Amino acid sequence: QVQLVESGGGLAQPGGSLRLSCAASGFIFSAYHMSWARQAPGKGLEWVSGISSDGSDTYYADSVKGRFTISRDDAKNTVYLQMNSLKPEDTELYYCSKEVGGFSWGELDYWGQGTQVTVSS
Repeated sequence: QVQLVESGGGLAQPGGSLRLSCAASGFIFSAYHMSWARQAPGKGLEWVSGISSDGSDTYYADSVKGRFTISRDDAKNTVYLQMNSLKPEDTELYYCSKEVGGFSWGELDYWGQGTQVTVSS
């Protein structure tokens, strides 16, 4: 029933920008914290950013702090990740995820298929 569909990935130059979108359905979107995570081939899943259910609080991994911005539009059931000042190290498969909403971030019960981001000149 829960569905998360990412879009917006692609190729960007170092220093460039991309905006990822995640269309959510199958649950009461406004009641849940949402997040983005990423994964490189052969690597583990890295939690990137989270946003509280009401959108008032945002959190970022140190690796993206100051460069990425997470936001949400509850009227559209959509989560966004604005990625600026992109680096080659940001080349990963990016997943939109639904947070369980317990005591900690990173407890995920659903995620999408992912959208590929490649940063190269």
